[in-house]
Amino acid sequence: MSNLVFMALVATLGTWFVNGLGAATVVFFIKPNVKVLNLMLGFASGVMIAASFWSLLQPAIERAEDASGLPPYLVATLGFLFGAVFMWISDKAVGFAQGRANSSSGDRNERLNRILMLVLSITLHNIPEGLAVGVAFGALQGGAFSNEALMGAITIAVGIGLQNFPEGAAVSVPLRREGFSRRKSFLVGILSGMVEPVSGVVGALLVVYIEAILPYALAFAAGAMILVAVHELIPECQKNQSENPYLATMGIVGGFALMMLLDVMLG
Repeated sequence: MSNLVFMALVATLGTWFVNGLGAATVVFFIKPNVKVLNLMLGFASGVMIAASFWSLLQPAIERAEDASGLPPYLVATLGFLFGAVFMWISDKAVGFAQGRANSSSGDRNERLNRILMLVLSITLHNIPEGLAVGVAFGALQGGAFSNEALMGAITIAVGIGLQNFPEGAAVSVPLRREGFSRRKSFLVGILSGMVEPVSGVVGALLVVYIEAILPYALAFAAGAMILVAVHELIPECQKNQSENPYLATMGIVGGFALMMLLDVMLG
């Protein structure tokens, strides 16, 4: 069991590393390539949408069928909705705090508060993403471990890692624009993703040692991923698409198709 927790830690350290690569764009590039970022965001959202069903919801339904208690469809629905509501409440909390911050007086305080809210928002989003990876690896316990299931968990980590790249840039680049040094902007961008390994280990520990919550945890991770993909990633990747209006859309289709191919082929 401890091996699964260690694998979850390694996977989320990898997603955190990609977050750091995104933050490093402020060091190596004056301005990130918008087309590349949009394509990556679209690809990541497609991967996350596909993974939310084949690697999270479908296993949640199968696990719920084997367990006694509520009907499987109710378990999956409740977990999915709770994951989405959790992310929605997180966004509302950040929005409320940001509104209070913007009402403060003084240009300097207002600027610093906007930066704080930006970092807090990205950090909150990283918590359920880390949980999703941890849950995926924790679900490999016992007879559920197979090469196909392991590949599903890895692809979830890869998908989340890909979307962490633009998230890291989304923190460091605005900080640089506000006058912070490249070094400070880079460090804050890295710190915003530090919660992923922590939440990944927590997610793995929960499903390893409290097996009854596994179906709910898998569905929870799916709900959180869908909300992030639909509410955050897809609208963001569709911005500034006048020259190549289908670039990000093809990224979404490609990411979904690749994840579907891997899961169906290996499953």
